[in-house]
Amino acid sequence: MPAGPDQPRVEVPALLRRTVSTWEGAAGRAWLDALPGAAAEFAERWGLTIERVLVPGGQVSLVLLVRTDEGEPATLKLGLVTAESEREPEALERWDGLGAVRLLRAEPERGAMLLERLSGDVSLRSLPEAKAMLEAAGTLRRLWVPVPEDHPFTTQHAHVTRLLRLLRERRDRPGVEEIRPLADEAIAAAESLLADPPEQVLLHGDFHHGNVLAGERLPWLAIDPKPLVGERAYDLAWLVRDRLDTLAGQPGPAAATRRRLTRLADSLEVDPDRLRGWSLFRAVEAGVWAVTVGDPALGRLLLEFASWL
Repeated sequence: MPAGPDQPRVEVPALLRRTVSTWEGAAGRAWLDALPGAAAEFAERWGLTIERVLVPGGQVSLVLLVRTDEGEPATLKLGLVTAESEREPEALERWDGLGAVRLLRAEPERGAMLLERLSGDVSLRSLPEAKAMLEAAGTLRRLWVPVPEDHPFTTQHAHVTRLLRLLRERRDRPGVEEIRPLADEAIAAAESLLADPPEQVLLHGDFHHGNVLAGERLPWLAIDPKPLVGERAYDLAWLVRDRLDTLAGQPGPAAATRRRLTRLADSLEVDPDRLRGWSLFRAVEAGVWAVTVGDPALGRLLLEFASWL
């Protein structure tokens, strides 16, 4: 569908095109090619005026700044629907703007969401680390809510079980022999943690400083959840490795990492041993994935971080 007479032409950002093409292949490229038409379609159906594409936007989503037919600022997100992201609208509905961006309208099967407008260029990464960690902890407390037994979300147990299977497969590929001992340690840690789970709550699933933006209703609001139902320590693990380049560049990164882990565990009343175990597993799983998909620099950095724990 071409852009309307009063709508700007929608261009897919190069980073989004490159990421989706690499990760999703032909299916991803077909989705990318359809994005300009999808943006025009939802703008017409939902009475939106497109202002501009937000760059860099999401890794697997097109994000547009829009105005509603009442002139109110909003954000239109068109995301690639995956097993990780398909329940994002339901998580946002459950949070109802408390700690997370408010959902205004959605068509989940198309990955389309109309969201309240946040400051897309002001995330917790704009703050000094100590202040950012304090604000992140406060935001997570709001997100960790109980869910009923018949909830629609993937469980952390099911998600990690799938990741364990993939990690075992990647660990045994030729050329990654040197990382097998660390992978084995991470696998053992995850299996032990899964066997004795604590209280289960709704998790963000991809919580880090870059996914918390400045808002007006509340100073900071989370975006882009990959919701799971699981334990708090799993959600907190990404914060332990946040700002990894900076962490790696300072003197004594291993000691600094362990201090950060202890502070986060104390501030959110999480068992530090469980937080260490999930931080180890998530870093190793992501690092081995990066090594095997052709990003060895990122993979080495993640695996080095895991060795500091």
